[in-house]
Amino acid sequence: MRGWAVAPVLAVLLAAAPVAAQPVPGADGFITLGTMGGPVPSPDRSQPANALVHQGKVYLVDAGDGTVQQLARAGILLPRVRAVFLSHLHADHTGGLSAVLALRNQTNQRDPITVYGPPGTRELVAGMVASMQPAARVGYGIPGQPWAPPADTVRVIELTDGERMAVDGFSVTAAQNSHYDFAPGSLEDRNYKSFSFRFDLGSRSIVYTGDTGPSAAVEKLAKGADLLVSEMIDMGGTMANVARNSPDMPPQAKQQLEQHLSTHHLTPDAVGQLASRAGVKALVITHFAAGTPDPERTKGYIAEIRKRFTGPVTLANDLDRF
Repeated sequence: MRGWAVAPVLAVLLAAAPVAAQPVPGADGFITLGTMGGPVPSPDRSQPANALVHQGKVYLVDAGDGTVQQLARAGILLPRVRAVFLSHLHADHTGGLSAVLALRNQTNQRDPITVYGPPGTRELVAGMVASMQPAARVGYGIPGQPWAPPADTVRVIELTDGERMAVDGFSVTAAQNSHYDFAPGSLEDRNYKSFSFRFDLGSRSIVYTGDTGPSAAVEKLAKGADLLVSEMIDMGGTMANVARNSPDMPPQAKQQLEQHLSTHHLTPDAVGQLASRAGVKALVITHFAAGTPDPERTKGYIAEIRKRFTGPVTLANDLDRF
C-alpha cells in the first residue's frame, strides 16, 4: 500500500516540477549549443547541436553528444524542447538524441516530441526507443509503476528534398546539400540524404547549413536570409589532428578522408562565396573540425571569408546566442 501511494506522487513531481521551474527563453534566436566538428571529441567544445528559440518554444537543430547538458548550461530545461531537426545521421550530429528521448521518458514527459530528419531517421529513433525499454519497464522500481511506453513519447517525420512545412506557426524548408555525393536518383541517393534547413520565423529568417560542401541548392535556400549559420573546415588543422590521433592510418584511407573533407565540407573561402552569392545579412561560423581556433588561425579564417563576403562574420563559441 505504501509503494502504491509513493508512485503517483513521484510521477507528479517528476512531471510537473521541471516545467514550473524552467526559465522562459528570450526573444527569437539561435543558440550554438555545440560548435565542435566531430567525430573526434574536444575538451573545449561540445559536439554539433543548436537550439532554435521561437515564441518561448525551443527546437533542437542537430543533437550531438552533450546536448542535454548544453541545454542546461543555456538555461533551458528539457521539457521546453518541442521538436528536433536532424540535418543528417552521422553520430556527431545525433549522439545526444538518445539522452533527449530517454530523459524525457524518465521524467514522465507525456507530450510526444517530434524528430524531423532525412531517410533513415525512423530506423535511428526506433533503435533508441528499443534501448529505452528495459528502464521504462522497471521505472523507479515501484511495482506496477513503469514509465510511459517509450514509443508513445516520440514521433518521426522523414523529410524530402525541397519540402516545406509549418511547425508551430513558422515555416521550415529542407534542401538536400552536398555532404554526400551519390549519383542523383541512385538507390544510395534515395536512401541517404543530408539536409540544410531554412527557418522563416516571420520577423526573421535563419538558415543552417548542417554539413555540406559547396552547393547551389544551399545558396538558393539561403537567399536573402537574415542569418546564415554555416559549417567550416580548416583542412590543414584537421589533417594535423588526424595525424596525431591516427598516426598509422593507411595511405589509401588518408586519401579517402582528404577527398571527403575537401568536397563534403566548406573551406573559409567557400563559406564566403556562399554567404555572398546568397546575399545573407550576417554570417555565423560553427563546426570547427580542427578544434578551438587560436587567435592567429582566427585572423586567417576571417581574412579568407572577407575576400568574398563583406557583411558581419562571427566565429561562434558554445552557448553563443544570435
